[in-house]
Amino acid sequence: MATFPRSLALPLIAALALAMAGCSKEQGAGGPMPAPAVSVAVLGAQDVTLTRELPGRTSAWLVAEVRPQVSGLVSERLFTEGGLVKEGQPLYQIDDASYRAAANSARAQLARAQATLKTARLTAERVAQLARIDAVSVQDNDNAAAALAQAEADVGVARAALDAANVTLGYARITSPISGRIGRSSVTQGALVTANQPQALATVQQLDPIYVDLTQSSTELLELRRSLAEGRLTRGDETMPVTILLEDGSTFPHEGALKFSEVSVDPSTGSFALRIEVPNPDQLLMPGMYVRAVLGAGVRSNAVLVPQRAVARDPKGGTSVMVVDASDVIEQRSVVVSRTIGDQWLVESGLAAGERVVIAGLQKIAPGAKVEIAESVNAAPVGRE
Repeated sequence: MATFPRSLALPLIAALALAMAGCSKEQGAGGPMPAPAVSVAVLGAQDVTLTRELPGRTSAWLVAEVRPQVSGLVSERLFTEGGLVKEGQPLYQIDDASYRAAANSARAQLARAQATLKTARLTAERVAQLARIDAVSVQDNDNAAAALAQAEADVGVARAALDAANVTLGYARITSPISGRIGRSSVTQGALVTANQPQALATVQQLDPIYVDLTQSSTELLELRRSLAEGRLTRGDETMPVTILLEDGSTFPHEGALKFSEVSVDPSTGSFALRIEVPNPDQLLMPGMYVRAVLGAGVRSNAVLVPQRAVARDPKGGTSVMVVDASDVIEQRSVVVSRTIGDQWLVESGLAAGERVVIAGLQKIAPGAKVEIAESVNAAPVGRE
């Protein structure tokens, strides 16, 4: 092992000590570390309309199943399957030869009854004139008057028979009971149909407007009523528009309105029905489609919202935020949040309007640390959930 002479070792140790001292002075020359910079959001209080998203399916506003009212062979189909039809538009023509013949026979019976009535009226008038001069007996006069009354009744019966025959003849031409879009035909030309048969010939549905039938849990209704009773919520406008979300997540361009809610709960599901009426001018919504509806549940007055990015969760599910106090010192605060509204949480407890919560720079801070405010913004106002 090499050794240094004693005369060289002492100067070397002194030089090393001076170098270390110089480094210590240089390190201390910079002073204390600067406070970390953070961005904060200043919380505010606002009235927020809380909403509920419910699943549902669409159903036609009007549905009419077309069935024949007389029997016969279909001689012609008068519409295009899947097209739009108007109320009263002919759809099918049934062979009406027998019904037309019956109508002609009833018309002839009416003409015969009218001729008999004319004869009876003339006879009654002549007998009445002769009775005034006692040229005929009272019995003959009464018989002539009775024959006239019977002839008048026969005309009424014949006229009613003709009306019935014309109605039956009219049933041979099947028309649309409503305006709407018609589906496919279940029969073709030449098919035999019977009066009031169970199978519909076609179905016409009116799709503008259209209904959206929803179901809501009775427990949610109880919670809503409890919140209203306790004053935590106030009831919003009953005519508040309803937003419809399509199956692909997009928003339907027309808003609906709540028409009614069922007064009884389905015991098998524990839910009750709601019906929404939605304008459907482009007929984008078709019966049977699955949709979701966003309905207003109530208004929370002076609600406090906190940005979602400011809220942290611990392994036990607890939520907390970092609050900057009046001295710019960090305080970790436990909070209770209930639901998301846009990109913010609705605060139930733990925060108040006017407090500042850290939204950026969280990785650089700890409770008790003094910070520097780099940016301060107001929490974004939200009108509806």
